[in-house]
Amino acid sequence: MTLQEKSLATIELPKILELLAAEAATPPAKELCRQLRPETSLTQCEKLQQETEDASRLIGLQGSPAFSGVKDISNALERAEKGGFLNPVELLAVGALLRAARLTKAYREERRDQQQTSLDSYFSMLSGNKFLEDKIENAIVSEEEISDHASSELYQIRRQIRAASSKIRDVLSKITSGNSKALQDNIVTQRNGRFVVPVKAEYRGTFPGMVHDTSSSGATLFIEPAAVVELNNNIRILTGKEKAEIERILAELSADTAQFAGSIRRDYELLCRLDFIFARGKLGYKMRGMRPRLLEKGRTEILRARHPLLNRDTAVPVTFTIGGDVDTVIITGPNTGGKTVGIKSLGLLTAMAQCGLQIPAADGSQVVIFEHILADIGDEQSIEQSLSTFSSHMRTIVDILEVAGGSTLVLLDELGAGTDPVEGAALARAIIQELRRRGCTIAATTHYAELKVFALETPGVENASCEFDVQTLRPTYRLIFGVPGKSNAFAISQRLGLDAGIIETASGLIATEDKRFETVITRLEEKRQALEGKVAQAEQQKRDAEAANKKAQERLSTLEAEREKLVMDAKLKAKEIIDNARAASEMVLEEAKRLKQEAADGKDANLAAARAIFRGTLSEAEKQNAAQRAERKAMPLPRPLKAGDSVEIVATRTMGTVLETPKPGEKVKVQAGILKIQVQPSELQLMEDMPKKKDEKLKGGGVRLAAPSSFATELDLRGQSGDEAIMELERYIDNAIRLHMETVRIIHGKGTGVLRQRVQASLKKNPQVKSFRLGVYGEGEDGVTIATLRK
Repeated sequence: MTLQEKSLATIELPKILELLAAEAATPPAKELCRQLRPETSLTQCEKLQQETEDASRLIGLQGSPAFSGVKDISNALERAEKGGFLNPVELLAVGALLRAARLTKAYREERRDQQQTSLDSYFSMLSGNKFLEDKIENAIVSEEEISDHASSELYQIRRQIRAASSKIRDVLSKITSGNSKALQDNIVTQRNGRFVVPVKAEYRGTFPGMVHDTSSSGATLFIEPAAVVELNNNIRILTGKEKAEIERILAELSADTAQFAGSIRRDYELLCRLDFIFARGKLGYKMRGMRPRLLEKGRTEILRARHPLLNRDTAVPVTFTIGGDVDTVIITGPNTGGKTVGIKSLGLLTAMAQCGLQIPAADGSQVVIFEHILADIGDEQSIEQSLSTFSSHMRTIVDILEVAGGSTLVLLDELGAGTDPVEGAALARAIIQELRRRGCTIAATTHYAELKVFALETPGVENASCEFDVQTLRPTYRLIFGVPGKSNAFAISQRLGLDAGIIETASGLIATEDKRFETVITRLEEKRQALEGKVAQAEQQKRDAEAANKKAQERLSTLEAEREKLVMDAKLKAKEIIDNARAASEMVLEEAKRLKQEAADGKDANLAAARAIFRGTLSEAEKQNAAQRAERKAMPLPRPLKAGDSVEIVATRTMGTVLETPKPGEKVKVQAGILKIQVQPSELQLMEDMPKKKDEKLKGGGVRLAAPSSFATELDLRGQSGDEAIMELERYIDNAIRLHMETVRIIHGKGTGVLRQRVQASLKKNPQVKSFRLGVYGEGEDGVTIATLRK
């Protein structure tokens, strides 16, 4: 066994390959699994990884193709090509292979996900042969039976055999019914393919016929009566014809198989290859593996990896980083703490990645490709070869030094152990230095304090330790980088019951420098654990904050939806109010026209009744407006109010500004125009999305609030009647004064000038209008009037 093979066995790659072989169905694929070895070419490794990833994804989408019916038929194909006959068993195997090829090809063609994969070429090269597959299936029922419908000739022969057999049974039944005393049993049976009856020996002379057999006691003779000899002869002839026809059918099927032997052999090889690839995919799927990033040079980072042979639910994830600036990691810590499992995991997962297998690690893991993976792990002492523990380790290390080069991963367990500690530590340090000089990447475990110091003092060498819980005095199996570990021999011995006096005496025998070094390590470990606890707490707080933020965002989305609904309802109700008001005004105008016409006709108009009707109509409109206003409700505030917020008093539709940040449960002080009022928060609507305009100071020291963006600075009266236009104009002037607007633009059009005269006459009488003029060029000229309002 070569050193590479020995090292792969040491890191337990063959056990992984056995798990892989168990996922394959065909013997050749199983053998490919067991023979799988790490590739050293990045291109080949990527090719294998891509195949495995595609197979794993397809398994997740639609399961794996069925390869269980595929058997090795190479010998049968070779015999068929030489003109030999294939028996039913071999032909059934050919049919099963053709069926597997057809179904596997259909697996690709009927795939739900039509994304191209690295396996498409394998699927496309499968040919299958539906003609030969159906011919074999229709001709052969089982390994021992040929179908009646294999040929029309065979069907006719078997029909004749059944008819002859039935006729013989009829004849024999008559014979037995008339000679019941001479018969041992009243049955019809066969001997040597001929129908006979069992006759007692003493009646031999009275029962003519041919004896074909006797019972073991000699008391019974199996005689073929003379009456059925010719019928039996006929069946024998038909049976011969049946045999000849079956041989002809098998010869024909064998010839067809030989004709397509090349494509059948190619399908077999492709199916075995696909079986091998899908076995890799199934193993990765079961291990919940991932495809690592592969590098020719750089840093290996295996994140939260689990040893694939350990229980997935109980194994502690390990993160291992090596390479780049740090080519050597020295791992220290207590026995059974996980040091050996750590370096084995590094070697095994690296080998698996180079074999094209997915590794049980977290996303983001990356692996550097090595030409050699060499390991000295475990105790290989041998009495027969006169090898001690130290000697066996040194023998392996000598072999490693003969092979190790620039692209070598070296795994050393308990380097320098088994001999004098001083000499062992010095030897271990020298070995590591030589391997580093050659450019190797090294992961070594040790208990020597000298190697811990060496790692602290040497650039490119890093300490790592297996964490030990000083409270429970048990290892946690976590690998911590950057901190040397303690063996914790005294703590473990005390937990196991060793006398405290002995432990105290041993502690006193340790050199002062060693004690100081161990004390520093202990304090570093305590600080690291405390810091790690704070980091974990900070991460938890971060997760809590993110969860709270997500909840707030969801709440905000809900409020926005409610706001949109309320705004839509408000718009619909506002439209209804406007429609009602417009209808009322039109009714008043129509009634006024009617009264005017009656006065012109000399009729005595009932002014009191008309006034009552007007007032009733307006009162009803005002009631509806008040009811609609009372129904308006503010949307829930998206956040607490603060000083400076723009708000709307919902009941009066008045804009205002919050003067002071309110305390919970208190009313809100709001500046609304020149008024300062206190309002319940539930009666306010926050207007965050409205553009803010700078407030203007008034002459009395008051504040002019910015007009809302929804109020137009011009009024278009074109198309309205005179009276309707004047009512709309007066209402518009009132709103403009309330919003402290200085000038407004009234559009009346040019036309005959009647509407312009009515508008200007109304403006002249209105005390709220300071002055007005016709528009100039660019403003609308005679078609508009510009009015200046009083402040």
